[in-house]
Amino acid sequence: MTLAILLVITAAGLDLLIGDPRWCPHPVELMGSVIKHLRHLAEAIAGNRPVMLRVGGVLITAVLISGSGALGWAIERLALQEGIAPAWLGIPMLVIALASALAAGSLRHSILKVLKALPTDAGGDLSIARLQLSWIVGRDVTQLNEQEILRATAESAAENAVDGVFAPLFWMLIGAGLWHVSNAWPGPLALAWSFKASSTLDSMLGYRQGTLQWLGTAGARLDDLLTWLPCRLVMLTLPLISKPWRQLPALVMAAEQDGALDHSPNAGRSEAIYAHCAGVRMGGRNRYGNRWVDKPLLAIDQPPADPDALQRILALTSWLELVWIMIALVLL
Repeated sequence: MTLAILLVITAAGLDLLIGDPRWCPHPVELMGSVIKHLRHLAEAIAGNRPVMLRVGGVLITAVLISGSGALGWAIERLALQEGIAPAWLGIPMLVIALASALAAGSLRHSILKVLKALPTDAGGDLSIARLQLSWIVGRDVTQLNEQEILRATAESAAENAVDGVFAPLFWMLIGAGLWHVSNAWPGPLALAWSFKASSTLDSMLGYRQGTLQWLGTAGARLDDLLTWLPCRLVMLTLPLISKPWRQLPALVMAAEQDGALDHSPNAGRSEAIYAHCAGVRMGGRNRYGNRWVDKPLLAIDQPPADPDALQRILALTSWLELVWIMIALVLL
């Protein structure tokens, strides 16, 4: 068993155990601060000129991705090279940094907080549940009823499982594979943090409005590209732990058919495979500020979201993360 896989296993366990404690600074916060400053600089220089804004977006993307990867690589060197730092300091630092790239623990905690905040009696106060939901979704939650809260939570749990767990885990395992050849190469942290940088760029700049429709294009396209293969691997592997294996082709084709209707190359498919494997209907009309968006209906023949369905989604994510790590152990 290679050191890289041991580090990934330990980091995944640490992430599941403690998630992202609010008292601990998170690398994404630093990435977000850098993006904010670079955005203001790019907009000040480019003004409203689309070409210059696109160039600025490319430069922001290049700076953030290369900087995040280089910082991850530096921590890897610090942990692995003798004489730079003692092993008792360097290795734990690397494990903690790797755990920060995964979001299984924080996702589970956030979903359970929404469920816990739902009133036990019909017609109860939904304000706390809406507040908890607002931390994990971008849609307007102020007028959502209980069923819509459950649907939004299920969709967030499915989409963020790919964005926050399996995509960074995929790149982490690719880095572990590179280390299997030579640990002088960029490893699991360098690749995982590079992916987190692209994901953060997309979440902050990837909007089709104002200057961002040009400034955020590069980051959004890169995030789509880096998530493309992990998303398809989830589509192929999630049915194996949720349904009889003979159903795999039908489930994948159904998820592809439903998810392809979404404008995103990954988000719709992420939700669709979870919808079919967990047996829960997703999709519908969402409000973003003053704008209404009709999302494609997924697994329309399944029942709407309920607390049991959310628990199934969380369980599937935990089991699939374990399966991916076991497959990596076999391959390496």
